[in-house]
Amino acid sequence: MVETLVAVGILVVAVVGALTAAQSGISSSIFSKNQVIAIYLAQEGVEVIRNIRDENALNDRSWLVGISDNSSDPCYFGNTCYVDALQNTLTRCSGGGSCPNLKQDSDTGFYGYNLLWSETGFRREIILTFINQNEISILVTVDWSKGSIDRQFRVRENILNWQ
Repeated sequence: MVETLVAVGILVVAVVGALTAAQSGISSSIFSKNQVIAIYLAQEGVEVIRNIRDENALNDRSWLVGISDNSSDPCYFGNTCYVDALQNTLTRCSGGGSCPNLKQDSDTGFYGYNLLWSETGFRREIILTFINQNEISILVTVDWSKGSIDRQFRVRENILNWQ
């Protein structure tokens, strides 16, 4: 009887250890997947602003038109804004600087703000800082939650007026 109890105890410890390791691996893979998505969403935010700057150069406009040229622009220095990569637009976040969560098209996998798409746990915010007449700093923050744990990824990049 004692030998059976010891054998069952050893078996339970082995199974619990294996299940704990498997659960930890699954949790780590989900975190890694979400972190990679956040990295790409942050880089996309920088690329949209860079694209607007380049289009301004091609159309013979000031390099900050539509970005942060004057206080009526959505992303005027110090304002919190968000970008829609599919529309190539910047929008000022609503009062208090709270930007909406990104949505995802289940067919294409694209992220954006189409009301028909499914909401994700990712939120992207952009703040521009004036450096000088030919340089601005872009800070993109992507937030997401997994359960009760909040995560954040930030990228900062400076872009120049290369015209």
